[in-house]
Amino acid sequence: MTFLEKLMPRSDDFFDDFEKLAAATVEGTRLFKALLEDFTDVPQKVQAIKEVEHRADDITHRAFERLHMQFITPFDRSEIHRLLSRIDDVLDLTDAASERLGLYEITTILPHARELAGVLVAAAETMQLAIRGLRDVKNPRQVLEACKQVNVCENQADTLLRRAIADLFKSGLDPLTVIKWKEILDLTENAIDRAEDVANVIEGVVLEHA
Repeated sequence: MTFLEKLMPRSDDFFDDFEKLAAATVEGTRLFKALLEDFTDVPQKVQAIKEVEHRADDITHRAFERLHMQFITPFDRSEIHRLLSRIDDVLDLTDAASERLGLYEITTILPHARELAGVLVAAAETMQLAIRGLRDVKNPRQVLEACKQVNVCENQADTLLRRAIADLFKSGLDPLTVIKWKEILDLTENAIDRAEDVANVIEGVVLEHA
């Protein structure tokens, strides 16, 4: 490939990256939910999530390299960077929550954690729908509706997190266990926050170009 060819736009490349990254994120969040629902073979399941996260990091790094090389981009360069970063953050935080389940030697899963993981999967799947609609925005309303549903998931997560932490403080568990679980719950909710950030970026792009 010549230097000039590298500078010229290839419209599908970034959208391919967004979609591959979103697919990996959905895969990772589903594995996390499955881990909480069947808390056996924990090291192997945590490692499986880590491998998905590494694969997503490779996608993100290649996309960043392309962003620095390509002169013309399908939309604002800073928005592409933010979108890639926030999608990647969803999986990074999911991986961090998963990893702590192993490192902290958790033995019993809180029901609220399973519920929060379900909201995380719903947010990731809906985020993926919005990302797929970004490639060729023939139906802006449909993309914006997906973004709105991600925001609904984030609001559900906020409510659930407050209830989970309140119940955790009243549970009678030892303080160290409370601290461990609060961190895991916070990481999971933060992952949902990043999915909302993705939806907000997409919403801005769609409204600007519709």
